[in-house]
Amino acid sequence: MALETMTILTQDRIDKMNAKAIWPKGLLLDRVERSVEMQPDGVAVTGINSMRGRVETVSYSQLWRYARRIAIGLADLGVGKGEVVSYQLPNWWEFAALHLACLHIGAITNPVMPIFRQRELSFMLDYAESKVFFAPKTFRNFDHQSMIEELVPSLPKLEHVFILDGEGGASFEAHFLERRWEEEVDEEALFTERRPNPNDIIEILYTSGTSGVPKGVLHTSNTLLSLADTGRERLGLMPEDVVFMPSPMAHQTGFVYGMLMAFTLGTKLVLQDIWSPEVAARQINDERCSYTMASTPFLADLANTPALDVCDVSSFRMFCSAGAPIPRILVETATERLGANILSGWGMTENGLVATTRPEDPPEKIFNTDGAAVANNAVRIVDSEGNPVSANTEGRLQAQSIGMFVGYLKRPDACEEYDGWFETGDLARMDEDGYIRIVGRAKDIIIRGGENIPVVEVEEMIYRHPAVEDVAVVAMPDERLGERGCAFVQTISGGNFTFDGMIEYLIDAGMAKTYLPERLEIIDEFPRTASGKIQKFELREIAKDFTV
Repeated sequence: MALETMTILTQDRIDKMNAKAIWPKGLLLDRVERSVEMQPDGVAVTGINSMRGRVETVSYSQLWRYARRIAIGLADLGVGKGEVVSYQLPNWWEFAALHLACLHIGAITNPVMPIFRQRELSFMLDYAESKVFFAPKTFRNFDHQSMIEELVPSLPKLEHVFILDGEGGASFEAHFLERRWEEEVDEEALFTERRPNPNDIIEILYTSGTSGVPKGVLHTSNTLLSLADTGRERLGLMPEDVVFMPSPMAHQTGFVYGMLMAFTLGTKLVLQDIWSPEVAARQINDERCSYTMASTPFLADLANTPALDVCDVSSFRMFCSAGAPIPRILVETATERLGANILSGWGMTENGLVATTRPEDPPEKIFNTDGAAVANNAVRIVDSEGNPVSANTEGRLQAQSIGMFVGYLKRPDACEEYDGWFETGDLARMDEDGYIRIVGRAKDIIIRGGENIPVVEVEEMIYRHPAVEDVAVVAMPDERLGERGCAFVQTISGGNFTFDGMIEYLIDAGMAKTYLPERLEIIDEFPRTASGKIQKFELREIAKDFTV
C-alpha cells in the first residue's frame, strides 16, 4: 500500500494555478525524453566520482536507458505507486537516474544527505516507510554499507538495500544496470500505467526542524518544475548554458537549481561530489560551465583559489548565492576574479527560490539585499499581529510561491500559513522597491555554510550527558561559513565536561559531524527570564566575539 502522505494541496489551489496557466502540468520525463530525441549523444551528466577515482559521463540516451532499467527493476521488487525509494548518494549520475526511475513508476524520491549517520538515517527511513534504499559502498572514507547493514534490523519496512560498487545480491550495478530488464517486460505498458499525475507527490526532502524532529517536505512535479522554470527565467539561463553543481543534490538547491535546471534546459550537468575550489576552477575551464547556485562559502572559496590564475573561466557568467548574506567585499572580489554576475537569493526547501537580485540590478541592491520576489511569487513583512509594516521596518517574513510545497509528511497541521501566506520563520525588512534583507530568524536554528543545524536536537543530545546540568547552543559568526555552533554548558557539581569529550560523546551517539558544536563554553549560571527560560540573545551577544 502506498504511503499516506496527507497533503495540504487543495483542489482550489490546483484550479487557481490551472486558470493562470502557470503550472507546467507535465513531468521532468517529458523534458528529458525530448533531449533524448534531439541530442541522444549529448552529455547529460558528467562529474567526478571520488569513490571510484574517475570522471564519469553519461549521454542523454544512456541516462534514459539506465533510468528505465532501474524503474523496471524497482517495480519487479514490488515498489508500488506512491511508495518511497530512499538513497544516500553524493553528486553522481546515478542520483539523477534514480529520480527519473522513480518518476517512471510513480514512486516517491527521498534523497538524504551523505553526511547523515545512524541517528538521522534511522529516523528518516523509518518515518518515510522507505521500501528500498541505495547507498555508496564508501564515501569520504566512511563505510556506508556497514552503517546501513547495522540499521536494517531496526527498520521493518525496509525490504531491500543496494550498494553502489557492492557485491552479490546487494550490487546496484548487477541488479539494475547489467540486467536487460527492458527485454523481460512490456515497459511502455508498465510506464503508462504507473505514470504519475503532475499533482502527485514525487519528492520528500527532510529539513531540520526547530523542534529537533526533521520534517519531510512534500513536493509534486508541478511545484518542482515551476521552481526550475521561474528560476531559469529570472536568471536568464539559456540552453547554451552549462550547469555546474557542487552543492549536494540532496538539498533543494542542488536538486532543483542543479539537476532539474539542467534537464529542463536540455543542457549538460557538471557535478562535483566533494567540494574543492581548485577542482571547481578546472571543471569550469574544461566543461565551459557558465552558471551555478550554492551557498556563500562556495563563492568565497572559488573567488580566492589560486587556480583561477591558471584556468580559463571566461565561460562562467553567473553565481547565485543563497543561504547566507554575501559580504560586500566578497561580491567585489568575486566579480573581479570570476568576471561573472554575482547574485543573491533567498528561499527554503518548502518554497524554493522566492527572491533574488537580478543581473541588471545596481550594486547597492546586490550588496545590501537578498533580492525581490521572482515572477508569480510574493513576499511581505508583518508585525507580531500579522499586519503589514512600512518600508524598511523589521518584521516577520511571509511568502507566497508558485512552487510552494504541499505539506509535511504525516504532519498536515504543521504548516504555518496565514491567509495564504507561509510563515518562513525569518525576520526581514523590505525597501521601497520590494527588495528584502534577511536580518535574523524567529526560529532557533544555525545556518553553517548553507546547512541548517537543528539546535534543539543538538541540545537534547548534550543534555543527556551525565555531567551536564543545562545547555544552550547558539550561533557565533564566521567569515567563511556565516555561522558556527557554540555550546554553552552548565555542569553538575564536580562534573567533568570537555570539548573533546563532548565531540566524542556526540559522534558515538551517531550525530552527523556537520551538527557538532565547534566551541564549548562552560558557564556558572545561565541568564534567564523570570519564568526560568534561558535568554539566548544574551549568549548570542557573548558569542559574537568568539572564534573557533
